Amino acid sequence: MALRSEKRIGALLIVLASAAAAQPLRFQVRHQHWRKGATGELRIDPDTLSFQEPGKKKLHSREWKYQDIQQLVLSPDRLSILTYEDNRRQMGRDREFHFDRLPKELAAKAYPLFRGRLDQRFVAALADSEVKPLWQIRAKLLHKLGGSEGVLLVGEERIVYSTREGDASRTWRLRDIDNVSSSGPFDLTFTTLERAEWHHGGPREVRFQLKETLSEDRYKQLWRKISFQSHSGEQP
Repeated sequence: MALRSEKRIGALLIVLASAAAAQPLRFQVRHQHWRKGATGELRIDPDTLSFQEPGKKKLHSREWKYQDIQQLVLSPDRLSILTYEDNRRQMGRDREFHFDRLPKELAAKAYPLFRGRLDQRFVAALADSEVKPLWQIRAKLLHKLGGSEGVLLVGEERIVYSTREGDASRTWRLRDIDNVSSSGPFDLTFTTLERAEWHHGGPREVRFQLKETLSEDRYKQLWRKISFQSHSGEQP
């Protein structure tokens, strides 16, 4: 009898977990306008993403299926969506939607869903805290003007760059990194599938200035893992 009861409880927990996962996520966020912005409801479903903006700007309301999103960038503070919709005011350039003033829990709750639904179109501008590093190294992520300092963590299926500076943190699946290269023991460069600039496309190069020596063995192991994942087509 005890075994039957445990099985029933286990089955009930699975049903409840599935029901919870199917529930839409709803958040109050601000849609950025050319001037200021307006607050509305962002709804995240397993199949769609929508925003309802009340008042005078209700025409800004949208609903997208995930296949209608070119790229989505999520950070703890901002959500940006690049669509296929033409922006007539910008001579037909693809329209972007930017949302800020995100609730603190939004990124943590939305990250698993976006990661599973948007493949390489999802840019995780945050550090996945669940990644268990095989090894890590202190590094500076270089930008055109300066950069940010943090830690690079290499996991079994993902690479994380964690920093306290702005939205510079990143989490990449290995199969979303097209190539890795190095000019020396203090240099590491990833070519990612993230678009360098939304309107110009093309891959983005992410270059790190390492604060510690990267051994030849670790670099070769990383190169082999990325090469296998990016060409295997397998889900991590």
